[in-house]
Amino acid sequence: MLTAFARAFKTPDLRKKLLFTLGIIVLFRLGAHVPVPGIDYSNVQQCMDEAKSQQGLFGLVNMFSGGALLQITIFALGIMPYITASIILQLLTVVIPRLEALKKEGQSGQAKITQYTRYLTVALAILQGTGLVATARSGSLFQNCQVGNEIVPDQSIFVTITMVITMTAGTAVVMWLGELITDRGIGNGMSILMFISIAAGFPGALWAIRQQGKIMDGWLEFSLVIVCGLAMVALVVFVEQAQRRIPVQYAKRMIGRRSYGGTSTYIPLKVNQAGVIPVIFASSLLYIPALIAQFSGSDAEWAVWIENNFVTGDHPVYIVTYFLLIVFFAFFYVAISFNPEEVADNMKKYGGFIPGIRAGRPTAEYLSYVLNRITWPGSLYLGLIALVPTVALVTLNANQNFPFGGTSILIIVGVGLETVKQIESQLQQRHYEGFLR
Repeated sequence: MLTAFARAFKTPDLRKKLLFTLGIIVLFRLGAHVPVPGIDYSNVQQCMDEAKSQQGLFGLVNMFSGGALLQITIFALGIMPYITASIILQLLTVVIPRLEALKKEGQSGQAKITQYTRYLTVALAILQGTGLVATARSGSLFQNCQVGNEIVPDQSIFVTITMVITMTAGTAVVMWLGELITDRGIGNGMSILMFISIAAGFPGALWAIRQQGKIMDGWLEFSLVIVCGLAMVALVVFVEQAQRRIPVQYAKRMIGRRSYGGTSTYIPLKVNQAGVIPVIFASSLLYIPALIAQFSGSDAEWAVWIENNFVTGDHPVYIVTYFLLIVFFAFFYVAISFNPEEVADNMKKYGGFIPGIRAGRPTAEYLSYVLNRITWPGSLYLGLIALVPTVALVTLNANQNFPFGGTSILIIVGVGLETVKQIESQLQQRHYEGFLR
């Protein structure tokens, strides 16, 4: 693998792409440490030191921003608004006929959908930035912090608007950097930035586990987490690469004097067809009642019950609800992202058929049957992986940023595999051996 890296850097055009990607990553990480104007940075750092393991409701967004959210930097919102906008547009494509027509138009239609995604990203950034500023002003961004109310000393309307505009502009810059990587670098830009944001928190989270450990000065817990993490990476790679290949045969057609078709191919149905989307959906949905209870400031029974069961993240009610939501959203997302009837119609149009299955409706029913069977283990796998941080929180007394598990490990392994495959394909075009053997 190291030899393949050396060969990649010896190729001039591939070296330029890799260096360009590394340069964008450096700019992205620098922006994650530049504070927003209007905050007291010393008080923010004091609150960070006092509440390292108490990130509460903002843990997911803080992870996607590479720790920039709780430090209230210009890239505090990170790529979360873009991810949310992309998911919303993807869901609306199924509901709104106009968006569905644009999706079928090819590259021109996809360019318009991308433009709509950018507009929605800016709108969501303004909304989330306003919420973050309001939370920082109220002092509820950090739990049990003595100087939490002094994070924003000047609470005038001008300073508030300046902070919101700065964070919204930071989100737009992050979106632009991601698109630059996609156009001129290696891999999908947004996925690379997401990968870097999550990986940036790994060293601190692992060292915190060592400091919180009690056996052999914490080194035993640290070693167990590393071994467990490697095993989980192997498991995620195995499941993410697993697929059910449905054979498809195309009949021969004579057009003039030439024969077309007669080839054999397959439809790859992944075990985890939904990816990490169900975990993000379930996490976001469970944050809503906790946010309502936190900002209501009410001492009613419903607010106390929500705070006791959903805020800590280790209550049995939270665990069961989280698991069931992941399973539900896995089936839901697969149902809207893969249409068996559309695939069956396209196969029938071009003379394709599954051996032993009649074309048309029987093919759609067969595809739906196979998809439902492989989605069950995929959804259960997602639920179990997502619960690993909760189990670590209880057993190892680790903080909620336990690295090997949940959304973080799924995204890191998935993005890593796709990026390596892209580098591999470019190396193979130049007759190199590449990464995979």
